[in-house]
Amino acid sequence: MISGSLTALVTPFKDGKVDGSAYSEFVDWQIRAGTDGLVPCGTTGEASTLTRKEHVQVIDLCVQAADGRVPVIAGIGSNNTQTAIETAQEAQKCGADAVLAVAPYYNKPGQEGMFQHFSAIAQAVDIDIILYNIPGRSIVDISLETMGRLAGISNITGLKDATSDLSRVSDYKAVCGSDFIQLSGDDPTALAHWAHGGTGCISVASNIAPAQCAQLHKLCAAGKFDEALVLHEKLDRLFKDLFLDASPAPTKYALSLMGKMQPDVRLPITTCRQSTKDAVVNAVKMAGIDI
Repeated sequence: MISGSLTALVTPFKDGKVDGSAYSEFVDWQIRAGTDGLVPCGTTGEASTLTRKEHVQVIDLCVQAADGRVPVIAGIGSNNTQTAIETAQEAQKCGADAVLAVAPYYNKPGQEGMFQHFSAIAQAVDIDIILYNIPGRSIVDISLETMGRLAGISNITGLKDATSDLSRVSDYKAVCGSDFIQLSGDDPTALAHWAHGGTGCISVASNIAPAQCAQLHKLCAAGKFDEALVLHEKLDRLFKDLFLDASPAPTKYALSLMGKMQPDVRLPITTCRQSTKDAVVNAVKMAGIDI
């Protein structure tokens, strides 16, 4: 089952290109540190600025570097259903264990449009589909009724929820069933999400603190919420300060200080302001990470 600390991987760039060597080493480090799963080509991976060839390249690099040690859930989201289908099929060919499909953004489909969009993707591949509901970026919100309908499709097996509405966990369980995978899409609410019945988080902070995030989720899975809270409080500033400037610029800056990759991002994302750099350094130190 997909659960625990799942890293929404950044994509390293160097000289304007995907840095394949840094990426493979980064994936290996993540797994050795205890990360439970990997999510390449999501928002944090700057998928919107990857070419189609690069998108498939990054998924393939991730699958090869993971080498079956942890699940790979490849981001394939698009507001063009045919593009999402084709990318999902490429991800399956690469060997991804599942795909992450975001609610179509910008064109604002209705509930029936979203149902048909996700259904078409599910019918096109044989691997699992994790839905991604993030109204703050996509504008549209997958309704409870639509989520229940989608959960009835055999290979739609879970949800990344980035609404920060913790009351939804129980609602989703009621309409989707207790086996439906529920993942938080926000590090600051991950602890509470577990307490409400969730099973993990697709995390940005785990790019920088994979061991600490993995331990937090292990404690939650064991019901040791008092111990998890202590760790959460050490990580809380990191969870929040990685978004002081547009993501993933702050995360890549921290990783550059750790020697993992260049801080390069692609427009329209820009590098961090100095004030953000200072805050991120302090947050990383508070989390107990050496830089």
